[in-house]
Amino acid sequence: MEVVIVADAKAGGELVAETMARLLRHKPDALLGVATGSTPLPVYEALAAQVRAGAVDTSRARVAQLDEYVGLPADHPESYRSVLRREVLEPLGIPVDAFLGPDGTAEDVQAACERYDRELAEAGGVDLQLLGIGTDGHIGFNEPCSSLASRTRIKTLTEQTRVDNARFFDGDIGQVPHHVITQGIGTILEARHLVLLATGEGKADAVAATVEGPVAAVCPASALQLHPHATVVVDEAAASKLKLADYFRHTYANKPEWQGL
Repeated sequence: MEVVIVADAKAGGELVAETMARLLRHKPDALLGVATGSTPLPVYEALAAQVRAGAVDTSRARVAQLDEYVGLPADHPESYRSVLRREVLEPLGIPVDAFLGPDGTAEDVQAACERYDRELAEAGGVDLQLLGIGTDGHIGFNEPCSSLASRTRIKTLTEQTRVDNARFFDGDIGQVPHHVITQGIGTILEARHLVLLATGEGKADAVAATVEGPVAAVCPASALQLHPHATVVVDEAAASKLKLADYFRHTYANKPEWQGL
């Protein structure tokens, strides 16, 4: 696992956006796995700026959804399909038919989960999966003690996750669904490159457990230690609990530029 410590959220967003842009220059029809929430917004903003400047062409790019609420209509403003349309597809000029995502309104949710796993495989797999991390170490909606071999499935959210997400529902936890469809950890690990972005002191304990702790289901993000190409990009605040922070700074500062992330 490579750990890159940056000054702040803006710098992290620009670094990850450039990594996505480099991928798209090499593979214009790359399948990008995207996450929701506030953390990845600087990535999408920086990548959209590159598109406007003509530095990268996203017209053939494809986008895959990480997770979705169960029961919210697709046109609900806080369904992740709607959020990603506003924050990713429209700013990057990617057509809706280039978007893959699970159906959170399906009558047979399990069948919808299995179908989404098949669709990802049939699309050739995710080239780069952007991940955030919860304060409890969850990735996607794989809450603590999720199986490290899990596939896309329905999950029940912890109370803490619902509290964290209430800010998107006018601060009303009662509006936050109890269930979601999420790519499983095993599904996530099939992406060719995993990039986890974490900013802020509130993520410091989770980052330390992910990077320096044991691989354990109690911290789902620790499964990234098993991946051959996983990158963790953190700002100084999120890196504040890392014992090996100085080593991570040294290795990145001396990394050959041609390697990228």
